[in-house]
Amino acid sequence: MSKHFRPLIAFFALTILILACALPQIPPVGQPTQSSGTAIPPASPDPNKVGTVVALTLTALVPGGSTATAPATGDPTTSLPRTFYYLAPDSAGLTQVFRIESDGTTRHQITSESVSVSDYDVSLVDGSVAYVANNQLLYSNADGSERRVLVDGDDVDPNNPFISTISSPVFSSDAQTLAYGYKGLQIYSFSADESELVIENQIDDVGGGLFVPRELYSPERYSPDGTKLLITLGYYEGASSAIYYPANGELVRLEGGEGALICCDDTEWSSDSTSFYAASPILGMFNSGLWKVDATTGAVTTLIQADAGGGNYNVADEAYLAPDGQLYFFFGTVSSPEGIIMRSPLQLVRSAPDGVTGRTVLSGEDFQLLNEALWSPDASFVIAAFAPTQEVYQGGQAEIIYLDGRPNVVLTPFAQQMKWGP
Repeated sequence: MSKHFRPLIAFFALTILILACALPQIPPVGQPTQSSGTAIPPASPDPNKVGTVVALTLTALVPGGSTATAPATGDPTTSLPRTFYYLAPDSAGLTQVFRIESDGTTRHQITSESVSVSDYDVSLVDGSVAYVANNQLLYSNADGSERRVLVDGDDVDPNNPFISTISSPVFSSDAQTLAYGYKGLQIYSFSADESELVIENQIDDVGGGLFVPRELYSPERYSPDGTKLLITLGYYEGASSAIYYPANGELVRLEGGEGALICCDDTEWSSDSTSFYAASPILGMFNSGLWKVDATTGAVTTLIQADAGGGNYNVADEAYLAPDGQLYFFFGTVSSPEGIIMRSPLQLVRSAPDGVTGRTVLSGEDFQLLNEALWSPDASFVIAAFAPTQEVYQGGQAEIIYLDGRPNVVLTPFAQQMKWGP
């Protein structure tokens, strides 16, 4: 490919990655999940709209859709360690929150909103759900009862949606508070029934009704011990992460890892809460690879660098440090003379915590169409959401991939934002 097109394609790579953090795409149920061949990217975005791309990372737009939800299709012998929550279209094509019980087959629709749900989280204490619909932050019990509005964000400015859009609810480990994005990082207290804006978004008014984000703040996930909150930092032309300490308000920014795009909830905490892993299978404006971040200092250690030499690049995704002390993730080394990778063949691997020592392939399956993965707590299996086509970058058919050689089991025809409940 001509070098003339490299900046545009690199920007496109960033655009897809950022949109993958926030823009749900609900494909028709029942389409095939895996295919081989060269990835065919969607049409390039309008370069004149570059100022809003990263801002949309923190903006949960309402997904469209017109497909009905099929019943859960898990094997009758399938069992799950916990309840399984996810987003999927209901019979009217609206995105709702669903739950599959630990038997792997019984499914419940939790929300029944008149507009699509864009973001949600589930309490590990009692299974209650916090979610966003119609720019409102809502809450319901685990069975969907006692629905109530916690925060009303009113109308969203279509020209500057990042200014007043509610997004990314995240329960604290004790379910006493709820972090969410709204004009910055907010913490809602259930006991006080009020929110506190702990970090305000930094936005520049450039005139003419145009506002440019200097730095935006949105929560990703709490550490297992509940003392730290990983947040996404959104910029005009990029994004990063930081660690927020609710007890004293300290914000620890990342140091090192130049060229890495560590953000947008593509991260996983270690069980001792001292660090988290981040991985990226996409190469363009930012590097692919695997990184470990020290949660105390913010220091980034590159475990697997992008450049493998000779026009080859390392890609990684969905890293999880399991209780057995081993690191499980998806990995591949692919040729890309132009240095642009959107989708590539991935294999399921296991290694020492450094991502390299003793790295062993666990499955010969091709995970090129992997959009999302949820590891079982003991890493005995992973639930993978496979895109129906190359061009879909959110959600897909959710399949249980067993690491002991058992055949895959389709858990549900479509799932997005997959999470474990209690």
